[in-house]
Amino acid sequence: MNSVMTLSIVAILYLCAVAYLGFRGYKSTRSTADYLVAGRKAHPVVMALSYGATFISTSAIVGFGGAAAVFGMGVLWLTVLNIFLGIFIAFAVFGKRTRRMGLHLQAHTFPELLGRRFNSRFIQGFCGLIILVFMPLYASAVLIGIARYIESTFAVDFMVAVTVSSLVVAGYVIAGGLKGVMYTDALQGAIMFVGMFFLLVYTYAQLGGVVTAHEKLDQLPQEASEQWAAILPEVRSIAPEGLDDAAVFGWFAGMAEELKKTATMTDEQKAAFFADLPQAKAVGGILKAHPEAANKMVVAKLSKGGFQGWTRMPKAGSSMFYVLITSIIMGVGVGVLAQPQLAVRFMTVKSDQELNRAILVGSIFILSMTGVAFTVGALSNAWFFLPVNGGKVSVASVPGGNIDLIIPAFINSALPKWFGAVFMLTLLSAAMSTLSSQFHTMGTAIGRDFFEKGLLGSSGQTGTVMITRMGIVLGLIATVILCFVLPEGIIAAATAIFFGLCAAAFLPSFAGALFWRRMTKAGAVASICTGFGFGFFWIMFIQMPKAALPAFLANLLLGKPTLLPDPILGIQWNWVEALFVALPVSAVVAVVVSLMTRPESDAHLAWCFDGVRNGVKK
Repeated sequence: MNSVMTLSIVAILYLCAVAYLGFRGYKSTRSTADYLVAGRKAHPVVMALSYGATFISTSAIVGFGGAAAVFGMGVLWLTVLNIFLGIFIAFAVFGKRTRRMGLHLQAHTFPELLGRRFNSRFIQGFCGLIILVFMPLYASAVLIGIARYIESTFAVDFMVAVTVSSLVVAGYVIAGGLKGVMYTDALQGAIMFVGMFFLLVYTYAQLGGVVTAHEKLDQLPQEASEQWAAILPEVRSIAPEGLDDAAVFGWFAGMAEELKKTATMTDEQKAAFFADLPQAKAVGGILKAHPEAANKMVVAKLSKGGFQGWTRMPKAGSSMFYVLITSIIMGVGVGVLAQPQLAVRFMTVKSDQELNRAILVGSIFILSMTGVAFTVGALSNAWFFLPVNGGKVSVASVPGGNIDLIIPAFINSALPKWFGAVFMLTLLSAAMSTLSSQFHTMGTAIGRDFFEKGLLGSSGQTGTVMITRMGIVLGLIATVILCFVLPEGIIAAATAIFFGLCAAAFLPSFAGALFWRRMTKAGAVASICTGFGFGFFWIMFIQMPKAALPAFLANLLLGKPTLLPDPILGIQWNWVEALFVALPVSAVVAVVVSLMTRPESDAHLAWCFDGVRNGVKK
């Protein structure tokens, strides 16, 4: 039986299991509370696995794993932050109050919790609008991750992979609601744990053990320089005369970049190209005979951005440093506290004890997911660097240097064929668990937060569920469209942007709603609008994703890559994640406006905080 047939059978069995769990969710869903918050009776292990599986998606495994292949082991600081903030602080500090207040106020969604705490339909509706409009960006990053793996494994067209994957997920979310989502999340989380464990073991086995693997990774930049020194005489023989060693390398790297253009040329265009640059053919010959020459070019290019090796942090103040710290580590690490699809999980358990029991499970799960993905992503360089595996570092081993292809390429090349089936299920589980929660959250944003309780103000549980299902379809369509228009290698950047935008818009009001009685409706409205507006402006006009792509609206409307190209106060602001600027502004606005406006009534505050501060179990 060939490998494709085996993978197909495994995938079909997996989808049958998912369909069964979705059907169970459908059969046990009898009310709006069942559909929106799983009846508030979820088992702590199911809740922890659902939270973790929702948090960890293909964007973490494929996108951030690929980013680790570029940035190196420094990405592991995100794992530390994910466990400390995303699990311990989220569960023990935010989670308990979210559960108690959500239950007491009978809130079924994250926007509804804020709306009821501040007695504002505008807050609920506007938060729902932000989710509905911008969550497709995050969902598309997840969907691209699984579609790229399916594309490379099954030789299926990217468009087909995107469409089929999204329809499968939407099917059981529409039918089963949050119960169906959490049932399938638990299964998918267990599969992910097993798959990532095997991935880590096999990776270290391929590289000779833990110590040897990390030593190899540490030595790669030096070995790349030695490889270049070995072929330098051959390069000098075709280079212009009178150039020193550095100039010869610069000339060779420039010619190699020009050669990349021939990949999309016709035969006539290629003939004209080589006629204009006769030395290009000789450069191509050297690259073919010595593929390892690409390693020095990759290291040199990364070094311009502050790269100091795959086992070291980038140079302080460099573009890679800003992207790694402010976007990848802090953007996602802090942004997790204000993720609507994660916060609602706290409302699904029946007591604080369930949250305490879920902390250990969640911590182990996050460590095994992100820790493995980031470690393997960095170590993939050492594997691809071996002559028998091509002799080139990871980013030089995938088409177009697309970092989103690194993890799929590593899995398909480095590990046994049977493991492909296991890891295929891991990625399917990672994608489907996150997408299901995203589609459910987008659906509730329009069904609950617009139609029933928010800006549109209707009523009736049947109508809510129906409109929620329609919202899921709208979110699905927007997500699929974005998959086809976003640039390559965008998974990690898109994820960080969404997490940062949520933190800037929601986190100050969320924290104030739970912990500060003096927080007013005016303060919350001002904070949410300011955080969202400032964050959106920064992303569209200032921030250059990956420190290379232009800010979208600045480039589209003004023809400039960014409005802040030069350092201010010694900081290169166009490399700084929006979170670092918009979140402090949003927090200050929340405090100042709340202190300047009339407090909420004592009766309303007593209603909101009854059973919260004193720990009454509801």
